[in-house]
Amino acid sequence: MPTSPPVLLLDVDGVLNAVRRDLPTGWRRESYDGYVLSWDPTVVARLRDLHEAGRVELQWLTTWTAKADELLAEPMGLPRGLRTHGREGELPTGFTGERRAVPGWWKLGAAREVAQDEPDRRIVWIDDDLAEPAEDTSSWLAANDHVLVVAPHVEMGLTHAELDRVEDWLATPESREA
Repeated sequence: MPTSPPVLLLDVDGVLNAVRRDLPTGWRRESYDGYVLSWDPTVVARLRDLHEAGRVELQWLTTWTAKADELLAEPMGLPRGLRTHGREGELPTGFTGERRAVPGWWKLGAAREVAQDEPDRRIVWIDDDLAEPAEDTSSWLAANDHVLVVAPHVEMGLTHAELDRVEDWLATPESREA
């Protein structure tokens, strides 16, 4: 019986959307629903390729919720119709620089649900807010070594080096830690 690929929980702000004044060569900047986003299309292409090759199943875990699929997926180069976790009907908050990984964080609840619903699947969780997680988030992550955490720097966004780390982890299914 074929096994399902790891789930990759993907945030937008601070991950795909880097907070940069000046863009490196090749980056794009567009406005969506009144929010300006800046991203590296080559990083997004790698995420898409991982998903399309069946190495991961991309899922949105972002305050953008369904808006990520409706407004951002196609223009950024990601497939439409990805599963979305979040509070439906909630508008994107936009990046304020404020750390939202607080006790009772809704994203932790969503990640827990994914882990409970599919206990045999590994999880890659990419969110800049995981750089400084609250105690309940840290405790859950420590108890779930099948979850790889990638916490990009908000001003850099997700990098190729971080994606290399993800790919190395994916290439060693027996190893549950990176």
